[in-house]
Amino acid sequence: MDPIALLPFIVLIGAMFLMTRSAKKKQRQAVEMRDQMQPGTGVRTIGGMYASVKEVREDTVLLELAPGVHALYAKNAVGAVLEAEEFERIVNDTQDSDLDVDGTVVPDDASALTGDTSGADDQVELDKKSGAPREEAEDDGEDAPESQSKDAQSKDAKRDGDSDAK
Repeated sequence: MDPIALLPFIVLIGAMFLMTRSAKKKQRQAVEMRDQMQPGTGVRTIGGMYASVKEVREDTVLLELAPGVHALYAKNAVGAVLEAEEFERIVNDTQDSDLDVDGTVVPDDASALTGDTSGADDQVELDKKSGAPREEAEDDGEDAPESQSKDAQSKDAKRDGDSDAK
């Protein structure tokens, strides 16, 4: 048998070995992290919930979600064991002073950033059917029959087999 013919199989087996090795390494690190849990430690679950550890059992952990509110989770549901300072910062929502930029207030929408203060006077109302800007109808009613006849013609054209599809 030719050794060059075996080369693709050897490369494939080597790649599979490397992938399983890195997966086992990540799994071992996750087990070590979960073994660090002790009562009072702050954790984040894989669902993004922050809680403090109340009691550690063999396969489960009792978490205190809020004062007096406890829930039983599988140890595999713990996504990260947090440092005490990080847990306090997240839970108590204390922000570092270096994040505050001179008391800058960011508006909820971009209208305050454009400098346009004219308001609703410049807004364009759209017609429900065509999506085109609607012009204010005058009281004399001369434009109404023309627009109705154009709509009727376009509907008749579509019924005859003509369509706008490309």
